[in-house]
Amino acid sequence: MKLASLKSGRDGRLVVVNKTMKRYTTVTEIAPTLQAALDNWSTCEPRLREISHALEENKTAAEIFDPSLCASPLPRAFHWVDGSAYVNHVELVRKARNAEIPESFWVDPLVYQGGSDTFLAPQEDILIADEAWGIDFEAEVAVIVDDVPMGISEEEAGLHIQLLMLVNDVSLRNLIPGELAKGFGFYQSKPSSAFSQVAVTPDALGDAWSGGKLHLPLRVTLNDKLIGEPNAGIDMTFNFPRLIAHVAKSRPLCAGTIIGSGTVSNVDRSSGSCCLAEVRMLEIIADGKPKTEFMKFGDCVKIEMRDSQGETIFGEIKQEVKPYRS
Repeated sequence: MKLASLKSGRDGRLVVVNKTMKRYTTVTEIAPTLQAALDNWSTCEPRLREISHALEENKTAAEIFDPSLCASPLPRAFHWVDGSAYVNHVELVRKARNAEIPESFWVDPLVYQGGSDTFLAPQEDILIADEAWGIDFEAEVAVIVDDVPMGISEEEAGLHIQLLMLVNDVSLRNLIPGELAKGFGFYQSKPSSAFSQVAVTPDALGDAWSGGKLHLPLRVTLNDKLIGEPNAGIDMTFNFPRLIAHVAKSRPLCAGTIIGSGTVSNVDRSSGSCCLAEVRMLEIIADGKPKTEFMKFGDCVKIEMRDSQGETIFGEIKQEVKPYRS
């Protein structure tokens, strides 16, 4: 089942989208928004699934799906936490500055809580005040959970994953060092993230969803030049159940909490990268200095994942970087 939120008010209007993402039907009689559906998931999910089946069989009224009308599936959320589950990515970044990662990084996940009050639509411009801030994309996979109790085990955590999405976790790389030097984490360096056109239930992913990981390539292009397409299921040190259990160690998670994987990265560098920072770090290791610049105004990033038949799963995140003017 695929769910989307069409632009309407602050929280969108919930619709069910068919598998090929050509048609949709409104389901406000079940739940007006995706958050409302997640708040009552045990009741709403079976009814939404019935509509989804009817849509696939052309047994319900439908309209043409237009991605430009989509907000992020959750236009805002109560809780957005991003991990760094691909530890080889962290190791690479540190290696470029001749620093070793602590051994604990391989057994204890890194996470931070990001701003969730405003998410960008999948085709919404990235507005930044200054190119000098080091504008970067980070292509990731994310899950949405229902209510998760505090102290949940890793074995039980996976049962709370209800939907998956793609993410562009925009980063301002040149603001990060100064913020981290204060010892209090990210804030100004992490503007609004963007999510995919649709959120997808795990069962709709077939064999690609296995072991709490999504085993498909995540393709990223910048100005139509391929930057990378690493497989999200390879080299993921901490799967999503592990991330959920880690985040819920000392607090419950409310329905609608989004948990990101962090930048997808493979040890095999032939698959390319999912962020420019990693590209630059590889250049530093190879040549002593980076040659790839961060994004400039007018640049366009695209992020997409396709199934084994080459069909889009989540739709394409497509964003142009433009100057912000107050």
